[in-house]
Amino acid sequence: MPLLEVDKVTLTFRGLAALVSVSFNIEQGQIVSLIGPNGAGKTSMLNCISGRYHPDRGAINLNGQNILNLPAHKRTGLGLARTFQNIALFKGLSVLENLMVGRHLHLGYGLLPSLFYFGRARRLETKHRHRVEEIIDFLNLSPYRHQIAGRLPYGVQKRVELGRALAAEPKLLLLDEPMAGMNLEETEDMARYILDINEEWGVTILLVEHDMGVVMDISHRVVVLDFGQILSVGTPDEVQQDPKVIAAYLGDQESLYLGR
Repeated sequence: MPLLEVDKVTLTFRGLAALVSVSFNIEQGQIVSLIGPNGAGKTSMLNCISGRYHPDRGAINLNGQNILNLPAHKRTGLGLARTFQNIALFKGLSVLENLMVGRHLHLGYGLLPSLFYFGRARRLETKHRHRVEEIIDFLNLSPYRHQIAGRLPYGVQKRVELGRALAAEPKLLLLDEPMAGMNLEETEDMARYILDINEEWGVTILLVEHDMGVVMDISHRVVVLDFGQILSVGTPDEVQQDPKVIAAYLGDQESLYLGR
C-alpha cells in the first residue's frame, strides 16, 4: 500500500480550477518532487494534503486512511508535517523553543503537571528536549540554539523550520520550496539534509521545488503539473525526456536539468 494516495483531487476557487482530477501515489521511503510552472497548482496540492484547503472532489489517503475530513492537527497525529514557502516560525521565540513547539503533539501530560512541572511532566520534558537536541546537532544549529529565530539569517531560519517539522517525527514530510531564496552553498546544504532525512531517518518526502538541478539529483520520482493537471509522472530521466514536459515547461532537455 502506498504511504500517500492522491485520487482524482479537484480544487476550485470561485469557479477557477486550481487542480483538476489530480492523481498520484508516493511509496514509503521515496523522495517525490512536485514540479511545474508558477500557478500550476503545486502549493495548492500541498495545502490539500496538509489540511489548509479542502478539495471539491477526490480522496487523499495516508497509510490507507482517507484524511480529507480530518483537521490539520489530526493529520499531524497520523504522521504528516510540512514547511512553508514563506517562513512561518515563531519569530520571538528561540531556536530551541521553536523546535520544542514541534514536539507539542507528543506531549502526554495534562494541565496540572505542566503548571507545577513535576513528575511525569519533568520526565517527558527531558525526553523531548533530548530529541530536539539531536535535531539541532543534525542540522548544525548548535551555535543558534538560544538565539531569537526572527533575528537569524534567512538560510538558518529555513533550517529551523525544517527542524521544527522533523520534531513532529513525521512519516511524510511536505517541503514547499525549501531552497527558495538561498545561495548556492545553502542550497547544497539543504539538499544534503533532505537526502539524509530520507536515507538515515527513513522519512518519506514530497518536495515542491523550482531548482531543477536539485530535483533531478535527489528525487526517486517526479510529478509534473501544468494548469492544475498531471502532465507527466516518472523517474527524473523519464520526465526529462518526456516531450510534453520539454514543450510545456522548460523548452529543452538541457534547461530542464540545469534549472534554467
